[in-house]
Amino acid sequence: MNNALIIERDGAIERWTLNDPASRNALSDAMVVALFAACLRVRDDTSVRGVVLTGAGGAFCAGGSLGSFASAIGQPLQPGETDPLIGMNRAFGDLLHALSALPQWLVCAVDGPAMGGGFGLVCCADVVIATERASFATPEVTLGLPPAQIAPFVWQRLGDATARQCLLSGVRLSAREAQAAGLVNTVVADGSLDAATADTTQTLLRAAPGAVAATKELLQRLRGDVPDLRDEAAIAFASALRGPEAAAGLAAFAKKQPAPWAGKA
Repeated sequence: MNNALIIERDGAIERWTLNDPASRNALSDAMVVALFAACLRVRDDTSVRGVVLTGAGGAFCAGGSLGSFASAIGQPLQPGETDPLIGMNRAFGDLLHALSALPQWLVCAVDGPAMGGGFGLVCCADVVIATERASFATPEVTLGLPPAQIAPFVWQRLGDATARQCLLSGVRLSAREAQAAGLVNTVVADGSLDAATADTTQTLLRAAPGAVAATKELLQRLRGDVPDLRDEAAIAFASALRGPEAAAGLAAFAKKQPAPWAGKA
């Protein structure tokens, strides 16, 4: 869609709004490309001091859009064929790395669901504000897919134990549970997200932009770079999407039925 990402400027702050309410702002190819281009643009723009990332229509992001992948689900490659899914998935990994490396502060303002790839976007933020009705999950494994590109970011944000709990089970966290896990900084009442975000950005604007950039670089060095698994993750995702588990899991999801493996000992 042409307006997959709405970009608005308010003084030194840019507001990036994921804009496909009908799909709960699922990450289409167009949306990923637009977000990545925005990251590259502001990276060298010292007039931008911060970015607020949010979603339109009462949702943050439902995760990856499988629209462009639909014909490949459960379909193995022909001998010698190059898999286009690898490049598509790698592009999302590039976006996560670019968001995480922004020299400006990044605030995620979350209303409604942040699922799968949307969970990954949240893990790249410096500050996360969520409404009471926000929810968070990485349900990929329940659909027969690995949470490939987001896994390093979830692991770095939440630590090994909590990341394993989320990534291996697909458990859904409420806003308060996500706050307790360290994913969310502040939980506000439904309807109060814009006001809380404005308060937070005003506080952040007290910090000098050069000092913010230098501090983010130091913090990144302190905790270490996110493991760069973009190529391996893209291959794992593409292989799984073409395999039988993804075909069965996504078909069951579409029919609102349990996956064949669900609940079996």
